[in-house]
Amino acid sequence: MLFDKKIAAFAASLRAEHNIPIELQLWNGASYALGDQPKVIVRVPHASSAAYLLNPDLMKLGEAYVEGHIDVVGRLADVFDAAQKFARTGQQTWRRFNPFHAARHTRARDKKAIEYHYDVSNEFYSLFLDANMLYSCAYYRTPEDTLEQAQINKLDHILTKLQVKPGERFLDIGCGWGAMIVRAAKQFGAIATGVTLSERQFEYTRELIRREGLQGRCEVRIQDYRDIPGSGVYDKISSVGMFEHVGRKNLPTYFGRIRDLLTDQGLVMNHGITAGDTDSRDVGLGAGEFIDKYVFPDGELGHISLVTNAIERAGLEVADVESLRRHYARTCGEWAARLESHSERGIEIAGARRYRIWSMYLIGCAYAFSRNWINIYQILCNKKGENIESPMPMTRDYMYANRI
Repeated sequence: MLFDKKIAAFAASLRAEHNIPIELQLWNGASYALGDQPKVIVRVPHASSAAYLLNPDLMKLGEAYVEGHIDVVGRLADVFDAAQKFARTGQQTWRRFNPFHAARHTRARDKKAIEYHYDVSNEFYSLFLDANMLYSCAYYRTPEDTLEQAQINKLDHILTKLQVKPGERFLDIGCGWGAMIVRAAKQFGAIATGVTLSERQFEYTRELIRREGLQGRCEVRIQDYRDIPGSGVYDKISSVGMFEHVGRKNLPTYFGRIRDLLTDQGLVMNHGITAGDTDSRDVGLGAGEFIDKYVFPDGELGHISLVTNAIERAGLEVADVESLRRHYARTCGEWAARLESHSERGIEIAGARRYRIWSMYLIGCAYAFSRNWINIYQILCNKKGENIESPMPMTRDYMYANRI
């Protein structure tokens, strides 16, 4: 009874001070609107589930949703917006009441909770990706661009920045489902190689190469970037959405190996997510902890200043930097909407728990990019040295003059 009164007072305080668009429906039949026009219903089926809502952050709220401790009704975009408002204001409000402490995680529970990012079927990804299965930031040249067109724009933008020419040896590190190497070979005439650590991506890309009749010009391997053989082998190198998995302490090794693989007149493009915090701290409000536990175990983001420092120390010159933050906010928003529109099939393929993880992750990323919690940069580099002449043109005009 005392606990029920505290929850009622907590809810009344949130409504009066913060007007959060959530309606709480409790296990005892009580219902509390935390704002004037609730867009999201949060059903709390058991008293123990309330622990996730008191002194909240995005980790606790996300875990409660993923593990089924609460039920949530509403559009994904509204759910995440309400959740971040609740996390931001609920903590300071609950401190005025006696805290209710949740049980600590056990090793067995945490181990069971970890899901590897690519341990999902190709069909699940196809529910929200474009036809070319590009799982990275799209590039919207105009507001009218579809996701499909924007993803082609992205490939051409990167390959044009790299000045890929017929006959050049091109390497894509972390090649995903192969769209980059196929585009480089078919449209730019390159001899293209892709490496991945995913068996599913490898099989998919190998079949794509066969289907496109590019066996003599495209190759895919299962290979770690540290094990790619040779020195001065590739004229052009791209790495898209891969270095987030490397880890901050391994950035010198990563960029050092890329430099070794590059010809003296070569160019490399690193396209990846960076921390918004200048000290490379995790995303706040518990969002970083949620991503680490459920989505990207061991993933680490460095601030752009940390990344460019590592690039220069590895013997590469930063030639051009472009932020695509707003592009990725839109990309993730479109992915989230597509997955939401295929929710029944997504649950059928991957299960309700995994669907909930991905739906919250995608809409959360859209929000994080839109609010500048995180960023994404294309960093174009060449080798540096006293006797190495830069292959870069004097202006950026070439990047935009000849669109394919």
